[in-house]
Amino acid sequence: MRTQDHPATRRGFTLIELLVVIAIIAVLIGLLLPAVQAAREAARRAQCVNNLKQMGLAMHNYHDRFNSFAPASISVPANVGWGAWSAQNISWRILIVPSLEQGPLYNAVNFNLINGGGDAIATAWYTQLNVYACPSDGSPRYVQNANNAPVGVGSFPMFGPPTPLNGGVGTVPVSNYSLSHGDNYSMVPLGRTNPWETPSPPPAGVTTRIGWHGFWGTVGVIAAPAGDTEGGMRGFADYRTMTAPPSIAAVTDGTSNTILIGETLPEQDSNSEIWGATGTSAGTTIPINYFTGGPYTGFGSDPLSNRASYAHKGFKSKHPGGANFCFADGSVKFLKATLALPVYCALGSKAGGEVISADAY
Repeated sequence: MRTQDHPATRRGFTLIELLVVIAIIAVLIGLLLPAVQAAREAARRAQCVNNLKQMGLAMHNYHDRFNSFAPASISVPANVGWGAWSAQNISWRILIVPSLEQGPLYNAVNFNLINGGGDAIATAWYTQLNVYACPSDGSPRYVQNANNAPVGVGSFPMFGPPTPLNGGVGTVPVSNYSLSHGDNYSMVPLGRTNPWETPSPPPAGVTTRIGWHGFWGTVGVIAAPAGDTEGGMRGFADYRTMTAPPSIAAVTDGTSNTILIGETLPEQDSNSEIWGATGTSAGTTIPINYFTGGPYTGFGSDPLSNRASYAHKGFKSKHPGGANFCFADGSVKFLKATLALPVYCALGSKAGGEVISADAY
């Protein structure tokens, strides 16, 4: 009589074995996620570098045509208030768009009507260009217009933008890149001091100065007090009085040692509209990545972390440890947030005569 064969007994995983496997998988995921995030950030940073390279090339194309870099803003009417002036002028960003392959957008601007109001640039005003947006910054790219605009995110449009297109609700596109006004004061001549800028006039014995007259790059708007001198336009931006923009020949510190354009964060800025004149520049007297994302409490007011304090006029980014900058020679460099402020200011001035070591930044 033949005995029936029985299949071999099959044993499943025990609970302990399952837990060990899950733990191993969790450890592997924990090891891989930072690498994935780092790879994504590297790609975003590369795109940001490419944006700045395009802007640098566009600036040089503009220079080839007009023998100077693009001015911070154009078409300043005489003897008008801040509100009227700002609503009627446009920034350097629209001037270089033909070299960014945006000829139709440039042609949509009626330059003959700019002094008549912002509606002359309505098509451009409500157009967002990816080249002006850093992919590492995930904050909103637009903010609602009008005087009751939300102030918790994006840019606060201090002055009225054009009428919304097609009768709809208007939005204002914002920019992650600003022209450099160098080491001109960002705060001192506006009636507010900060921990970094040298008082004016500078105390006796001060040899390394942080900040020069010509607030935000402007010239002749607020006179230097007795015992001090007018610093002039130390960088490349004079958005208020339209001082003649500099040529390459004026960059006597060397184009490879002078910042032209840098990164900013709209959510930490009081007004960073792409096309509006007041959001055109930032300076090097404010440390890189200095936080100004606090609630809006009034333009120029305390605390310094307030997004509309004068300290908001600094360069910053969402990249870990610093920000990208386009130099006047068209090269793009990453500057660390720990960069010494005197070196940073020296990189901001185009003709300051400072000596900067190659290993200083």
